[in-house]
Amino acid sequence: MNPDALRGHMDALLLSVLEREPLHGYAIIEALQERSGGALNVPTGTVYPALRRLERTGYLVSEWATVGGRRRRTYRLTGAGRKQLEGERSAWQAFTKVIGSVLHPEAGPSGPA
Repeated sequence: MNPDALRGHMDALLLSVLEREPLHGYAIIEALQERSGGALNVPTGTVYPALRRLERTGYLVSEWATVGGRRRRTYRLTGAGRKQLEGERSAWQAFTKVIGSVLHPEAGPSGPA
């Protein structure tokens, strides 16, 4: 998948992956790959700065934990992060509806007939 296509959507993807349970960075990358059927291969150089930024904004908190015998920083969604994820999902639905109406004009604004 074209990395430029992810621009602007990384926060929503990371928040969504962390919605169910706290995960460490590498597990987050693996979850993105798994959920996308292998289409998303996001480099650590993209994920870790985004996680730190989301933590600074209060959407995530992190703590050190021992995972598989190794000490790793684990990230967890906060209440504010859950609220942000809801907003991201609503915005995504609106976005896909608008783009869909342009790419498939024969379907009309409400989708395929």
